[in-house]
Amino acid sequence: MSTNEKNQAPPSAVEVVKDKSRHLRGTIKQSLDKNITAALNEDDTHLVKFHGIYQQDDRDCRNDRAERKLEPDYSFMMRLRVPGGVLLARQWLTLSGVAAELTESHTLRLTTRQTLQFHGIPKENLRAISQSCHRALLNSIAACGDVNRNVMCSLHPSLSSVHKAAHQIAEQISTELLPRSRAYYEIWLDQEKLAGSNTGDDTPEAEPLYGDRYLPRKFKIGVAVPPNNDIDVYSQDIGFIAIAENGELAGFNIIVGGGLGMTHSDTRTYPRLGDVIGFCRPQDAATTAWHIAALQRDYGDRSERKQARFKYTVARLGLDFVKNDIERRLGIKLEEARPMTFNERGDNLGWRQGEDGKWHLGLFILNGRIGGAGAANLQAALREAAALDCCEFLMTPNQNLMLSNVDNKDRQRLQKILQRYDIDVTGEALSGLKKNAMACVALPTCPLAMAEAERYLPRLITLLEDELQNRGLNKDDIIIRMTGCPNGCARPYLGEIGLVGKSLGRYNLYLGASFNGDRLSSLYSENLNEEDIINTLKPLFDAYTDKRQSDEKFGDFLVRCGVVKAPDTAADFHPQ
Repeated sequence: MSTNEKNQAPPSAVEVVKDKSRHLRGTIKQSLDKNITAALNEDDTHLVKFHGIYQQDDRDCRNDRAERKLEPDYSFMMRLRVPGGVLLARQWLTLSGVAAELTESHTLRLTTRQTLQFHGIPKENLRAISQSCHRALLNSIAACGDVNRNVMCSLHPSLSSVHKAAHQIAEQISTELLPRSRAYYEIWLDQEKLAGSNTGDDTPEAEPLYGDRYLPRKFKIGVAVPPNNDIDVYSQDIGFIAIAENGELAGFNIIVGGGLGMTHSDTRTYPRLGDVIGFCRPQDAATTAWHIAALQRDYGDRSERKQARFKYTVARLGLDFVKNDIERRLGIKLEEARPMTFNERGDNLGWRQGEDGKWHLGLFILNGRIGGAGAANLQAALREAAALDCCEFLMTPNQNLMLSNVDNKDRQRLQKILQRYDIDVTGEALSGLKKNAMACVALPTCPLAMAEAERYLPRLITLLEDELQNRGLNKDDIIIRMTGCPNGCARPYLGEIGLVGKSLGRYNLYLGASFNGDRLSSLYSENLNEEDIINTLKPLFDAYTDKRQSDEKFGDFLVRCGVVKAPDTAADFHPQ
């Protein structure tokens, strides 16, 4: 027990489940073999998250099934761990095939953390999918759960030597902070227990970082390469900002304590941007991440999960204590942070050439969904492109896709395939609003969703595009983000326009985040329906048209003119 834990209330129910799990094994194997239900045992629903899997049900038919005395229409979502979002063409082919053959949704979904999810997986197909991914040298270990999750990294590793070095560090951090439990391999890949690793009720294998109960809550790390803050580095539990000197990676400014989830009307919960605490050399980055995670392991709240994120640990202990404790664990003093500037957050669409002469094609993917209604052509085109085996597939932090490392001789072949399927390869037809839009999955599968997001945002964007077009603003980059609940998966509190689900058809409107991602938005209006949202934004668009300064971004304009106040404290998110 850590010094901090002695003064805490009894552990939460999830902490007890983790502690008894024999390092994430629980009774998952028995749950999978239970044919009487499509669900898992209740405790196992918590443990499978550490294996990258969520149990869900179709909420569109939940009430109807209940009336007919049927259990919910259970299925599963699986999220892969892909540090920095880089996939080989043959891996993409495998994943596309898995979606088509082993899921009920037949779709792939690019996430806001630069990885990929399968939705609508029947319980009986979970092992088959895990094994297919394993053969493609991929897995879902630690993509969810109370551990370090997928490590993000600014795109893309082939653009410059600094990007390449940053991506290598992201991969190193991901590897260093992986759980050491063999549970994933035993349960999903049918591998035998290693000698001495775990036999019956004996002590499981050691977890030098995570211990028996892992972290108090999920933990997120990202590596950003200025001038593009595409990963929203200030929203990460740990953010590393690459500092280049003479064209080479000199090291990283370190950010701690970011996080965006909160609960409506609970003033103890709030989004928080991380604080810069110093600078470290590239060779120390992974070790620094390890020790910061260990600090959260030792001091995070294990009694109340709504207070268990690292941002609350930092706020409770104070930045000076956190920095001093990190330096004590490292055995070195952090250097002073280096000057740097962010000036954008979006993805480059269309063709772009890297330092080595290779080509990279950025493709817009609406809400990251590939396949299904409206995206079947895209799915087929990408399969055909992957079959050429002439590029890598890079998933962006903004739910888009980049076909990367294309030789001159292959560029036209790829272009012809995409054009044959009517895929936009320039992004020029997109409005600035649509190009900068993100939404979480929300209904019908997310159990936390209070309102629509992915299924509704395209309609709202179309309506707002008409208003922007009438004011000559259609090509202006404005960042809009929508989530079905306040947990913040699509980072809405960093949108210049952020919409957070309150109830079916109703949203809280947040405004005024900075375009470069270093300022949160503020609550402007609550419980709005579609008509309210449009009527609220129209006069703000009018004012922006008439009074904006040269090159002034929408969020900056709203703060400068006093429409919203830049939030200074947690209380600013819960005005009375």
